[in-house]
Amino acid sequence: MATLTIRLSEEDKELFKNVSKEKNKVLSDWARETLLKSIEEEYDKKIIDDYLLNKDSMKFYTSEEVKKELEIN
Repeated sequence: MATLTIRLSEEDKELFKNVSKEKNKVLSDWARETLLKSIEEEYDKKIIDDYLLNKDSMKFYTSEEVKKELEIN
């Protein structure tokens, strides 16, 4: 497993430690989960923004159209 070092002020370090303690998590687990959640939310927002920008030019299919195209009964 890889290690990531983050430089924090003492104030931020205490904040992080307190929040992780409130969540009943080890600091490294809380930090990893928080970073991953942030990345996922940013990715989801990008997908939504891309959809909103392009929805008028997209073609959507019903399940019946897909079944017919794939010759599934």
